[in-house]
Amino acid sequence: MAWPEVESALQNGTRTVIVAVGAIEQHGPHLPLNMDTLDGDELSRRMAAELGDALAAPTIRPGCSGHHMEFPGTITVPPETLMDVIRSYCRSLDEHGFEHIVLVPTHGGNFGPVRTVAPDIARKLDATVISLADLDEHMQLLNEGLSEAGIEYDQDVIHAGAAETAIVLAIGDGLVRTDQIESGLEGDISPARLLSDGFKSITENGVLGDPAKATAEAGEVIIQNVVETYVEQVKHERDAV
Repeated sequence: MAWPEVESALQNGTRTVIVAVGAIEQHGPHLPLNMDTLDGDELSRRMAAELGDALAAPTIRPGCSGHHMEFPGTITVPPETLMDVIRSYCRSLDEHGFEHIVLVPTHGGNFGPVRTVAPDIARKLDATVISLADLDEHMQLLNEGLSEAGIEYDQDVIHAGAAETAIVLAIGDGLVRTDQIESGLEGDISPARLLSDGFKSITENGVLGDPAKATAEAGEVIIQNVVETYVEQVKHERDAV
């Protein structure tokens, strides 16, 4: 958008803006480094369209991806830096007149910083800050989407496997290097170990699970499930103000 288009939207009653918080990090040999940013772009765009009175802001990138740094191409920032960027986004959008700012993390390492900083930002702005930062709920929505699409494959920790590969296929199948698809670690995974020792300590190719199970159809179901759930939460939060 150009600035006059944003100004016009505000003048015509648009008061909600969606801010996805993505990442630039490895997603196995078959998915692009900006997978979480592609996901954020898609979710924010669809959420804004579904709400009908909202805009999608540019997705924030990079994020907190230190546990992927053994894989070349990953770019990480400290949690404090990410939270400062989120503060600056929200201050800017508040100054322009947006009354509801929705934060949507799409990378696991960003959920904690978003959850931490949102209340502090809200206390200092006129705008309401709506944080959709429940990682367990997000993972559940992805697994439910696979199941609804007929793929019975459930993972407690999701990264570059069936669910995320399905999402990228739905966004654009040319983005997935299908000839490079490889399975990764299966079974129980310790999130604490992933964060402390890094992904390379448990998966050589950076993949968790089996991305070969993914389909574009499943990705569409997953994306729409997340959008519909998040939109209902946004409506509920706006009505409560």
